[in-house]
Amino acid sequence: MAIQKSGLSVGAQTRPVSSFARNVMELLEKVEYRRCESGEDLEAVYRLRYEAFHTHGLLDTIVEQKLVDHLDQASNCYCFGVFIDGELASTVRVHYLSHETPRAPIMTVFGDRLLPRLARGETFIDPSRLAIDPSLSGSMRALPYVTLRLAVVANTFFDATSCISMIRGEHTAFYNRIFGSVQVGDPRLYPPFTMPIYFYESNCSRNMEPTLERFPFFRSTALERRMLFAKTPQGELSPLTILPTAKYFLDAA
Repeated sequence: MAIQKSGLSVGAQTRPVSSFARNVMELLEKVEYRRCESGEDLEAVYRLRYEAFHTHGLLDTIVEQKLVDHLDQASNCYCFGVFIDGELASTVRVHYLSHETPRAPIMTVFGDRLLPRLARGETFIDPSRLAIDPSLSGSMRALPYVTLRLAVVANTFFDATSCISMIRGEHTAFYNRIFGSVQVGDPRLYPPFTMPIYFYESNCSRNMEPTLERFPFFRSTALERRMLFAKTPQGELSPLTILPTAKYFLDAA
Protein backbone atom coordinates (compact mmCIF):
# COMPACT_ATOMS: atom_id res chain seq x y z
CA MET A 1 0.00 0.00 0.00
CA ALA A 2 1.23 3.50 -0.76
CA ILE A 3 -0.14 7.01 -0.65
CA GLN A 4 0.73 10.14 -2.57
CA LYS A 5 1.74 13.30 -0.74
CA SER A 6 2.84 16.34 -2.74
CA GLY A 7 3.41 14.11 -5.74
CA LEU A 8 5.60 11.71 -3.75
CA SER A 9 5.06 8.01 -3.24
CA VAL A 10 5.22 7.04 0.42
CA GLY A 11 5.48 3.38 1.43
CA ALA A 12 3.32 2.17 4.27
CA GLN A 13 4.60 1.11 7.68
CA THR A 14 4.30 -2.69 7.89
CA ARG A 15 5.44 -3.38 11.47
CA PRO A 16 3.07 -2.71 14.40
CA VAL A 17 3.87 0.67 15.89
CA SER A 18 4.95 0.59 19.54
CA SER A 19 3.49 2.86 22.19
CA PHE A 20 6.93 4.46 22.51
CA ALA A 21 7.01 5.29 18.80
CA ARG A 22 3.52 6.74 18.99
CA ASN A 23 4.59 8.96 21.90
CA VAL A 24 7.45 10.32 19.82
CA MET A 25 5.05 10.82 16.91
CA GLU A 26 2.76 12.84 19.17
CA LEU A 27 5.60 15.18 20.07
CA LEU A 28 6.62 15.36 16.43
CA GLU A 29 3.18 16.78 15.65
CA LYS A 30 4.15 19.91 17.64
CA VAL A 31 7.59 20.26 16.06
CA GLU A 32 8.89 22.68 13.48
CA TYR A 33 12.45 22.39 12.16
CA ARG A 34 14.30 25.54 11.20
CA ARG A 35 17.64 25.73 9.38
CA CYS A 36 19.46 28.48 11.27
CA GLU A 37 21.87 30.35 9.04
CA SER A 38 22.19 33.88 10.44
CA GLY A 39 21.02 36.48 12.91
CA GLU A 40 18.92 35.83 15.98
CA ASP A 41 18.27 32.17 15.17
CA LEU A 42 21.97 31.32 15.30
CA GLU A 43 22.54 33.40 18.41
CA ALA A 44 19.73 31.54 20.17
CA VAL A 45 21.24 28.20 19.11
CA TYR A 46 24.70 29.16 20.38
CA ARG A 47 23.23 30.21 23.75
CA LEU A 48 21.18 27.03 24.08
CA ARG A 49 24.25 24.90 23.38
CA TYR A 50 26.19 26.64 26.11
CA GLU A 51 23.35 26.47 28.63
CA ALA A 52 22.79 22.76 28.05
CA PHE A 53 26.45 21.71 28.19
CA HIS A 54 27.33 24.02 31.07
CA THR A 55 24.29 22.99 33.15
CA HIS A 56 25.34 19.34 32.93
CA GLY A 57 28.93 20.10 33.93
CA LEU A 58 30.37 19.25 30.51
CA LEU A 59 31.76 22.68 29.74
CA ASP A 60 33.66 25.24 31.78
CA THR A 61 32.32 28.78 32.11
CA ILE A 62 32.52 30.92 28.96
CA VAL A 63 32.07 34.65 29.55
CA GLU A 64 30.00 35.16 26.39
CA GLN A 65 27.74 32.24 27.37
CA LYS A 66 27.71 31.00 23.79
CA LEU A 67 29.15 27.83 22.27
CA VAL A 68 30.28 28.48 18.71
CA ASP A 69 33.28 27.55 16.56
CA HIS A 70 34.59 27.98 13.03
CA LEU A 71 32.92 24.78 11.83
CA ASP A 72 29.53 26.43 12.22
CA GLN A 73 30.42 28.42 9.10
CA ALA A 74 31.66 25.50 7.01
CA SER A 75 29.99 25.12 3.62
CA ASN A 76 28.96 21.54 4.48
CA CYS A 77 27.36 22.50 7.80
CA TYR A 78 23.61 22.51 8.44
CA CYS A 79 22.59 24.01 11.78
CA PHE A 80 19.06 23.34 12.99
CA GLY A 81 16.77 24.59 15.68
CA VAL A 82 13.89 22.40 16.83
CA PHE A 83 10.90 24.52 17.81
CA ILE A 84 7.92 23.33 19.87
CA ASP A 85 4.92 25.62 20.05
CA GLY A 86 7.10 28.35 18.57
CA GLU A 87 9.87 28.11 21.18
CA LEU A 88 13.41 26.81 20.63
CA ALA A 89 13.57 23.47 22.45
CA SER A 90 16.69 21.79 21.08
CA THR A 91 19.35 22.03 18.41
CA VAL A 92 21.79 19.94 16.44
CA ARG A 93 24.20 20.65 13.61
CA VAL A 94 24.93 18.24 10.81
CA HIS A 95 28.06 18.07 8.64
CA TYR A 96 28.14 16.10 5.40
CA LEU A 97 31.64 14.73 4.84
CA SER A 98 33.03 13.75 1.46
CA HIS A 99 36.47 13.82 -0.14
CA GLU A 100 35.59 17.29 -1.49
CA THR A 101 34.07 18.57 1.79
CA PRO A 102 35.99 16.96 4.68
CA ARG A 103 35.47 19.65 7.33
CA ALA A 104 33.62 18.45 10.43
CA PRO A 105 34.09 18.26 14.21
CA ILE A 106 34.97 14.58 14.17
CA MET A 107 37.86 15.28 11.80
CA THR A 108 39.58 17.35 14.48
CA VAL A 109 39.76 14.30 16.76
CA PHE A 110 39.55 11.19 14.57
CA GLY A 111 40.67 12.55 11.21
CA ASP A 112 43.43 9.97 10.93
CA ARG A 113 40.78 7.23 10.85
CA LEU A 114 38.51 8.96 8.35
CA LEU A 115 40.85 10.53 5.79
CA PRO A 116 41.73 7.21 4.08
CA ARG A 117 38.06 6.30 3.88
CA LEU A 118 37.12 9.67 2.41
CA ALA A 119 39.86 9.21 -0.18
CA ARG A 120 38.22 5.89 -1.16
CA GLY A 121 34.95 7.69 -1.82
CA GLU A 122 33.05 6.96 1.39
CA THR A 123 30.78 9.71 2.73
CA PHE A 124 29.54 10.43 6.24
CA ILE A 125 27.02 12.37 8.29
CA ASP A 126 28.43 13.85 11.50
CA PRO A 127 25.76 15.18 13.90
CA SER A 128 27.20 17.31 16.70
CA ARG A 129 26.36 19.97 19.29
CA LEU A 130 23.13 18.17 20.20
CA ALA A 131 21.63 20.30 22.96
CA ILE A 132 18.28 20.14 24.77
CA ASP A 133 16.78 23.00 26.74
CA PRO A 134 17.57 21.94 30.35
CA SER A 135 14.08 22.96 31.48
CA LEU A 136 12.57 20.43 29.03
CA SER A 137 14.98 17.51 29.28
CA GLY A 138 13.11 15.89 32.16
CA SER A 139 9.56 16.36 30.85
CA MET A 140 10.10 15.69 27.12
CA ARG A 141 11.95 12.38 27.01
CA ALA A 142 11.19 12.08 23.28
CA LEU A 143 13.03 15.30 22.42
CA PRO A 144 16.45 13.68 21.72
CA TYR A 145 14.79 11.33 19.19
CA VAL A 146 12.98 14.21 17.50
CA THR A 147 16.27 16.12 17.30
CA LEU A 148 18.46 13.22 16.13
CA ARG A 149 15.85 12.47 13.48
CA LEU A 150 17.56 15.20 11.46
CA ALA A 151 20.72 13.08 11.24
CA VAL A 152 18.71 10.10 9.98
CA VAL A 153 17.01 12.29 7.37
CA ALA A 154 20.43 13.60 6.31
CA ASN A 155 21.78 10.09 5.84
CA THR A 156 18.89 9.32 3.50
CA PHE A 157 19.18 12.59 1.57
CA PHE A 158 22.93 12.33 1.01
CA ASP A 159 22.96 8.51 0.67
CA ALA A 160 25.90 8.45 3.07
CA THR A 161 28.03 5.43 3.88
CA SER A 162 27.65 5.86 7.63
CA CYS A 163 26.47 8.13 10.38
CA ILE A 164 29.44 8.86 12.65
CA SER A 165 29.16 10.38 16.10
CA MET A 166 31.40 11.64 18.87
CA ILE A 167 29.60 10.80 22.11
CA ARG A 168 30.14 10.51 25.83
CA GLY A 169 30.62 7.12 27.44
CA GLU A 170 27.19 7.15 29.11
CA HIS A 171 25.49 7.56 25.71
CA THR A 172 27.15 4.64 23.94
CA ALA A 173 24.45 2.12 24.87
CA PHE A 174 21.76 4.45 23.49
CA TYR A 175 23.48 4.82 20.11
CA ASN A 176 24.08 1.09 19.90
CA ARG A 177 20.49 0.24 20.77
CA ILE A 178 18.76 2.82 18.56
CA PHE A 179 21.08 3.09 15.56
CA GLY A 180 23.16 -0.09 15.71
CA SER A 181 26.27 2.05 16.15
CA VAL A 182 29.55 0.38 17.12
CA GLN A 183 32.71 1.76 18.67
CA VAL A 184 35.66 2.63 16.44
CA GLY A 185 39.02 2.65 18.25
CA ASP A 186 39.71 4.09 21.69
CA PRO A 187 38.18 7.27 23.17
CA ARG A 188 40.08 10.54 22.86
CA LEU A 189 39.96 14.03 24.35
CA TYR A 190 37.98 16.76 22.58
CA PRO A 191 38.58 20.25 24.05
CA PRO A 192 36.81 22.30 25.37
CA PHE A 193 34.81 19.37 26.76
CA THR A 194 35.99 17.83 29.98
CA MET A 195 35.59 14.09 29.34
CA PRO A 196 36.87 11.46 26.87
CA ILE A 197 34.86 11.19 23.64
CA TYR A 198 34.00 7.96 21.83
CA PHE A 199 33.81 7.47 18.05
CA TYR A 200 30.68 5.47 17.16
CA GLU A 201 29.58 4.50 13.64
CA SER A 202 26.33 3.22 12.16
CA ASN A 203 26.65 1.74 8.67
CA CYS A 204 23.63 2.87 6.67
CA SER A 205 23.38 -0.09 4.28
CA ARG A 206 23.19 -2.42 7.27
CA ASN A 207 21.28 -0.40 9.84
CA MET A 208 19.03 2.13 8.08
CA GLU A 209 16.11 -0.12 7.16
CA PRO A 210 15.93 -1.92 10.54
CA THR A 211 16.06 1.48 12.28
CA LEU A 212 13.24 2.89 10.16
CA GLU A 213 11.19 -0.25 10.66
CA ARG A 214 11.51 -0.13 14.46
CA PHE A 215 11.20 3.66 14.75
CA PRO A 216 8.90 5.02 12.02
CA PHE A 217 9.21 8.56 13.38
CA PHE A 218 12.63 8.64 11.65
CA ARG A 219 10.98 8.28 8.24
CA SER A 220 10.63 11.26 5.89
CA THR A 221 9.38 12.19 2.45
CA ALA A 222 11.68 13.32 -0.34
CA LEU A 223 10.10 16.77 -0.14
CA GLU A 224 10.99 17.18 3.52
CA ARG A 225 14.54 15.98 2.86
CA ARG A 226 15.02 18.54 0.09
CA MET A 227 13.62 21.37 2.20
CA LEU A 228 15.96 20.49 5.05
CA PHE A 229 19.19 19.83 3.16
CA ALA A 230 19.10 21.11 -0.43
CA LYS A 231 21.27 24.18 -0.74
CA THR A 232 19.29 27.20 -1.90
CA PRO A 233 20.66 29.30 -4.78
CA GLN A 234 22.56 32.41 -3.76
CA GLY A 235 20.20 35.25 -3.02
CA GLU A 236 17.24 32.99 -2.24
CA LEU A 237 15.98 32.38 1.27
CA SER A 238 15.80 28.95 2.83
CA PRO A 239 12.37 27.77 4.00
CA LEU A 240 11.57 29.44 7.31
CA THR A 241 10.26 26.28 8.95
CA ILE A 242 9.89 22.66 7.84
CA LEU A 243 7.25 20.33 9.24
CA PRO A 244 8.15 16.66 9.86
CA THR A 245 6.45 14.21 7.51
CA ALA A 246 6.78 10.91 9.42
CA LYS A 247 3.04 10.92 10.18
CA TYR A 248 2.27 10.19 6.53
CA PHE A 249 3.73 6.72 6.95
CA LEU A 250 1.47 5.98 9.91
CA ASP A 251 -1.51 7.37 7.98
CA ALA A 252 -0.72 4.87 5.23
CA ALA A 253 -0.52 1.85 7.49
